Amino acid sequence: MNLEQLNAVAIKMVTPGKGLLAADESTGTIGKRFDSINTDNNETNRRDWREMLFRTDKAMQDHVSGVILFEETLYQSAKDGTSFVDLIKSHGSIPGIKVDMGAKPLAGRPGETITEGLDGLRDRLKKYYAQGARFAKWRAVIEISHPGYADGVTPSAGAIKANTHALARYAALCQEANIVPIVEPEILMGGFHGIQTCQDVTEHVLKALYIELWEQGVELEGTILKPNMIVPGKRCMVQASVEEVAERTLHVLTNCVPSAVPGIAFLSGGQDNIDATAHLDMMNKIGGFPWKLTYSYGRALQQSALFAWKGDTANYDAAQAAFYKRAHMNGLASKGEWDASLED
Repeated sequence: MNLEQLNAVAIKMVTPGKGLLAADESTGTIGKRFDSINTDNNETNRRDWREMLFRTDKAMQDHVSGVILFEETLYQSAKDGTSFVDLIKSHGSIPGIKVDMGAKPLAGRPGETITEGLDGLRDRLKKYYAQGARFAKWRAVIEISHPGYADGVTPSAGAIKANTHALARYAALCQEANIVPIVEPEILMGGFHGIQTCQDVTEHVLKALYIELWEQGVELEGTILKPNMIVPGKRCMVQASVEEVAERTLHVLTNCVPSAVPGIAFLSGGQDNIDATAHLDMMNKIGGFPWKLTYSYGRALQQSALFAWKGDTANYDAAQAAFYKRAHMNGLASKGEWDASLED
């Protein structure tokens, strides 16, 4: 492990004004996105969609520090034969790779999941590094149940332990391969729970995570955290202001995340595009924390571009303009310089 190299990559990933483009949707997930625009989910369309994003030069150069890729995409090339890895690197951006195999039911814990993919990961990481990947991502999924859930309240201690332990083992393997691990413990926001419940659960999970990372010998200077923001569930009757989300999120991160971590790149978690930008911006306006705060957004960067594209290459200009706008807005938010008037 070359910690100096890992730290340099991690710092570049959270360059002020830039963030991560999460273009790592699985074949099934991108199929659902394509369904929304009546586009066939085939390899050609997946390639064309992602090439359009990667060729949005100003967005990539000015506001994208790294791109999280699905395995298929890591090995794909653009229409002209340029590998996607080389295309991404030509903009000064870093190629990364999603390495987990998805969340599966956790035995003995109805309604909870464990993310799989550790078997064979050491060998896969060597291949990914040789292909040009310099960081990786692993997502753990933690769900807060409705109070009336028949099988008990989730998340359980067992599910938190299993998922944070897997994240730590993954991170150690990444660093062994000189790949920066993004550790992503996502508390899902789809439930009825209030913002205090989200805060309590997130704090519990993050504290458990950093114990596991320490026990597995992970060097925090060579990692990036990708957490959820502290928000109420989407079906909660009481929603929160931008200020409350920012203040509660910073409170949890200050309590849980060591200052050795170079940066925190938030997931959007299904937030509205503008909300995801506004929350990030408010945190950076408040300031006073030791890490860089930026974005690692998928849908919140891509959705407006997807609807503009509609599966038709004739719409590339409109799609690229939509992608640039979201990248630009979030780039400003990563420096606390965004304003709602800029969205007009």
